[in-house]
Amino acid sequence: MIEQRQAVNKMVGVARPRPSAAAALTPKEVFSILRRHILLIVFLTILGLIMGGAAWYLLGKYLPRYTAQTYITVLPPVVKDPMTIAAALVGKDIQYGHRVSIANIIKRQTTLLDLIDRAEVRETRWFQRFAKFDEKGNIISVDQCRTKAFLDLKKNFGAYAHRDAEFVILSMTCGDTQEAALIVNEMVRLFLASQGTTKRGEVAAKLTEYNNRLKSVQIELDLAELALTTVRTDSGIVDLERPLGRYYRHTTEIILDNLALKQDDLKLVIKQAQAQIENLEELATGPINEQIERQIEVDPVMVVLAQQLAFTEAQLAGRLTKFGENHRVVRQTRELISEIKEERQIRKAEIAEQTRQANLKDAQDRLIELQQRYEELERLRQEAEVQKEDLDRARVRYEKGVAIRDERRKTLDEIKALIESYRAIEKDPETSKVQFAGYAPVPLEMVASRQWWFFFPSGTILGFIFGMALALLIEVLNDLVRTPRDVGRYLRIPLLSVVPDEAEDEWVRDVDLCHVVRQAPYSIISESYRRLRTNLKLSGSAESLKALLISSGMAGDGKTSIAVNLAEALVAENKKVLLIDANFRRPSLQTIFPRTGPADEGAERFEFGLSTLLTGLCGYQDVKRSNVIEGLDIIESGQLPSNPAELLGSPRMEQLIKERRKSHDYVIIDGPPILLVSDAKLLARLVDGTVLVFNAAATRRGAAQRTIRELREVNATIVGCVLFAVRALKGGYFHEQFKSYQKYQKLQLARSSV
Repeated sequence: MIEQRQAVNKMVGVARPRPSAAAALTPKEVFSILRRHILLIVFLTILGLIMGGAAWYLLGKYLPRYTAQTYITVLPPVVKDPMTIAAALVGKDIQYGHRVSIANIIKRQTTLLDLIDRAEVRETRWFQRFAKFDEKGNIISVDQCRTKAFLDLKKNFGAYAHRDAEFVILSMTCGDTQEAALIVNEMVRLFLASQGTTKRGEVAAKLTEYNNRLKSVQIELDLAELALTTVRTDSGIVDLERPLGRYYRHTTEIILDNLALKQDDLKLVIKQAQAQIENLEELATGPINEQIERQIEVDPVMVVLAQQLAFTEAQLAGRLTKFGENHRVVRQTRELISEIKEERQIRKAEIAEQTRQANLKDAQDRLIELQQRYEELERLRQEAEVQKEDLDRARVRYEKGVAIRDERRKTLDEIKALIESYRAIEKDPETSKVQFAGYAPVPLEMVASRQWWFFFPSGTILGFIFGMALALLIEVLNDLVRTPRDVGRYLRIPLLSVVPDEAEDEWVRDVDLCHVVRQAPYSIISESYRRLRTNLKLSGSAESLKALLISSGMAGDGKTSIAVNLAEALVAENKKVLLIDANFRRPSLQTIFPRTGPADEGAERFEFGLSTLLTGLCGYQDVKRSNVIEGLDIIESGQLPSNPAELLGSPRMEQLIKERRKSHDYVIIDGPPILLVSDAKLLARLVDGTVLVFNAAATRRGAAQRTIRELREVNATIVGCVLFAVRALKGGYFHEQFKSYQKYQKLQLARSSV
């Protein structure tokens, strides 16, 4: 028996566990899924349309949003002298930057709080919804109310600079049209007034400053004329005169400023170097970073070791295929791979340690160098400060006299001219640089997010997308073995036949499904059993698959219907078949083939069966029911024994199968479920092959995979599987196949009747 099973393994190619195929859906499968759930998608799309409309109606009625908008004109950011006609040219980018700064000033916190404090704004319902009032109508917690109003205003009030035009756009969005326009217009009044007051205040301050300066300059000029002669005689320092009309700084001052800037820059670099050293110290003991990983990958030794590892792994794959798992050459190759990997790890650690220590040492050396340079700059700066102090003491008196004498002579007339100019600027309407462009009108329609053309398409699209996602989710979460593709993708065993569900075949109405081959020979279900018979014959030689076990993972998957109809299909080919009911816990052959009376052969002792035969209480002739159907013998299960597993795995069972293989063309055994009891696994080792039955409406992928794994663990031969009770999915392959077969069969019957 063992030799025969080994021969069968070679012929049918017993499938070894392999990695499961990729579970990605093809575009055709996705399209089929969407077709099967088209009603769900249409329903959710319509529901999304309705919900979008409802949201549009409710938001428009209870939470309306209106945006009022206006503009203010922003003039170029230059001080224009009213006494001149020509206007200064300013670049577009500078003007746009000025408009952006104006917009930022409008939206800053102080400006918005000033707007909130205006009486007109506080009387609006927009402000009052943030306030809490006491019994007298006074606001409780004013600061908290202002804060809430400010946050809402910051969110809904906008000030944006126009890119190409000289405008700043002001807008306010709230639930009332009148209040939206009022808030925007109040901001326009507030900002224009504040800007005008601020600019004119600046001009007035300048006028006061120049008038005071005029008096002081005259006094200083008189004193400078008297003191200048004394300064010249007492100073004794050369180079006291400054070049007239030029900005002048002494070299000592320039050197001191440069040294201070260099010190500041160097101090920042030292802090960065110290931070880098701390980081490198942490990296020296921490995990390897990406930079060191790249250095490791380009290391010549690591490259050679990687090539050796790839080459050795390729050799291992070839030797595994050629010699097998436990061959000496394979073990040696595995040891060599381990040595190469260990050598790579050692080399990787060495490179990482060397690189990190080198980086740390370089950073420490650089820090020392920077600190020395800082100390040198400090010394030079102190020397320059001493020189500058000497220079200042020597020149201070002379510089003061020269400044008063020369500069004040020329600036007296200039100050008078500036005073006249600023008086004109104070009265100029363009002084504030912002101008009124018009008040915001009351908005006539709600914002775009409250328009029907936004909600209806959005709801429809979201409903459609959700419907497709839900349809795909339903299919992805369905882990039943329903189609041949599921068998090929997840189970990796041959598919011998697909038996449709009875609802798919109009020929099997009022027909016992256990006898569909005999009672409905023209049905597609009957053809499925004949296909099973043909595939079994093609799976091996005439002697290699004579004893077959029909089993399933769980009870109720249809294995008995498969066993009986397969036996009847084989009998239809004039084969002599023995059908054995080995399911002691739930026997069914006595119901499918009821005894009609004592005239039946073997009917003298109804209690006899497989259990009594295996326990030695009777002989084969006592339990066999001959010619139940011409060419078909059956053995019922008999009474439930106390040790069913031991009986099915006993030498008597093996002897029974061996003897019946000689007297019958096929021995079909209807076995117990594999995942529920251990009987089937013991029985599977005694037969030539096992045919598994998976119910498309009940068998889950995990249960099917576990069933196959249970049989492979006991070295049982799995011939293949039968997918039972398959329903035609809309848009699927079987839907068209079932229709084509029925049309073809009807045409054949019509021709035969003629």
